[in-house]
Amino acid sequence: MDANAFPRDLLEAQTAWYTTYWRLANAASSHGTTEHRRRLQQLSRRIADHPYWRTTAGTPEARMALKEIARTHARP
Repeated sequence: MDANAFPRDLLEAQTAWYTTYWRLANAASSHGTTEHRRRLQQLSRRIADHPYWRTTAGTPEARMALKEIARTHARP
C-alpha cells in the first residue's frame, strides 16, 4: 500500500504522532513532557476516529501500512 492510498490528513496525523512520540522520548523529564503527552492523545483520537477506518479499505493491514509509511516520513 502506498501513501496515496490514505487520506492526506490521516497520513499527516500519523506522521505527527511519530514526531511527537520521538520528541517526548528525547525530552528532559522536566521540560515539555505534558505538552507532548497531550498532543499524542489528541493525535491518537484523531487517527482512531478518522472516517477512513469505517470504509472497506480500513483493514488491520491498512493500519499497519499507514504506520510504516508515516514512520518513514516522520523526523525524529
